[in-house]
Amino acid sequence: MSNTIKIYDTTLRDGAQAEGVSFSKIDKVRIARMLDSFGVSYIEGGWPGSNPKDMGFFEDVRGLTFEHAKIAAFGSTRRATNSVEDDYNIKLLLQAESPAVTIVGKSSLLHVNYVLRVDPDVNLTLIGDSCQYLRDQGREVIYDAEHFFDGYEENADYTMSTILAAANSGAHCIVLCDTNGGSLPSRVTQIVTEVRRRLPEGVEVGIHTHNDSGCGVANSIAAIESGAVHIQGTINGIGERCGNADLCSVIPNLELKMGRRCLPDGRLALLKETSDFVTDLANMQPNIRLPYVGATAFAHKGGIHVDAVKKVSKSYEHIEPEQVGNRRRVLVSDLSGGASVLMKAEEHNIKLEAKSPEVKAILAELKKLENQGYEFEAAGASFQVLMQKILETHTPFFKLDGYRVIVEKRGHDEPCLSEATVKVIVNGETELSAAEGDGPVNALDQALRKALMRFYPQVADVQLRDFKVRIVEGETGTAARTRVLIESSDGKRNWGTVGVSENIIEASWEALVDSVEYALYEGAKDH
Repeated sequence: MSNTIKIYDTTLRDGAQAEGVSFSKIDKVRIARMLDSFGVSYIEGGWPGSNPKDMGFFEDVRGLTFEHAKIAAFGSTRRATNSVEDDYNIKLLLQAESPAVTIVGKSSLLHVNYVLRVDPDVNLTLIGDSCQYLRDQGREVIYDAEHFFDGYEENADYTMSTILAAANSGAHCIVLCDTNGGSLPSRVTQIVTEVRRRLPEGVEVGIHTHNDSGCGVANSIAAIESGAVHIQGTINGIGERCGNADLCSVIPNLELKMGRRCLPDGRLALLKETSDFVTDLANMQPNIRLPYVGATAFAHKGGIHVDAVKKVSKSYEHIEPEQVGNRRRVLVSDLSGGASVLMKAEEHNIKLEAKSPEVKAILAELKKLENQGYEFEAAGASFQVLMQKILETHTPFFKLDGYRVIVEKRGHDEPCLSEATVKVIVNGETELSAAEGDGPVNALDQALRKALMRFYPQVADVQLRDFKVRIVEGETGTAARTRVLIESSDGKRNWGTVGVSENIIEASWEALVDSVEYALYEGAKDH
């Protein structure tokens, strides 16, 4: 049994079928280059016969050199009404000029009889003809046995005959697909073991799972434990319905838990970067709870946990976060103890002694503010500002003289107009600025940064990435208070800030001020 596992990435094809995901041709090329740097074995670029964008991708990558990955084009077996040489889809697969070609065929009698609507023996001929022809044209042929596990439960003999038709006609690898995502690991283990026993020697077995029963990753691992050497999946598990097997979990499980090599040396540390890159180009909100790569994967909140991790990291961490390019985070809340404050202070290069009065003062202020509705778990920048104020090391970059926000509606069908005016004092000088925005908070943000631009040009780089509002209750009972969480970025780092008030504009202003002051403070440290 080989110790090396081939990773076949289908983010650009199967992943693009996820709801809300659409990659441009440029996006696809950029992701392909990133995946090659990451070290996957295959990159499935798309279905050349489905749309001009996918064919354009293959045209664009022909002149590129890939260090690790083979580009694969995806398509179906020939139509029953065409010869293989004249089949339009097969011709397009060859025109893609990819070194590998993945052919999908029907393995389930249900699909043969009621979807494809051909005689079962004809289906075997379609599979064999397509694989043999592409192999004769010099392509590495990967055969995806669609609905294999469901078909096996319906009629195991026929389902086996479909993959034997592919294997005996030149397919290098037979990929067993849990297309509907309903299989369980124990059954995958049994079926993959039987397939390996019956396939000709030298033909590889692969696995392609979906996550409809929440077992996509587990089924992939079960297949590898049963002898499969090729795994198909997507970055972050994106895909149709509930998604595909998440390679960001599969890969570290293989390398770190099972000792099975699937990436070149040192590339596993690029895992989180690769995950974030795909998330950004897919224009999706990051899933902070993803194993290994999520923002909370190594985040600790309970005081006992934080104290233990500070002493021995593996007490509450199954791997070192740096192994996958992630980092440990300490969340501060009313559950925090002194260890949480100390570790959070260390993150911001603030020196504190474990039993100092400052630690007690920070904890007391933290618990008081959280009782009022503040939340610092996603607002680390605001917590840094809070610590600096208590330690009397905070120097404001500006002082507010006043602001005004106007929202005007002039007619039923007319859009609302938002305008903000901000007056600040910087180094004894007063600056007054006004700005319009898409809403009152956006207008306030624009006016504040405009007022500061003359003194701090770097605020032009600060952008609001996310804005969340929640109604909370403090100890005043039924009196509603508004909590605003803002995520900001300067292109190099992201940070969160929080504000709380009965007035949403005031709460937003608090969060905006912390955001800008954090950016200016960090910018000053960089220089």
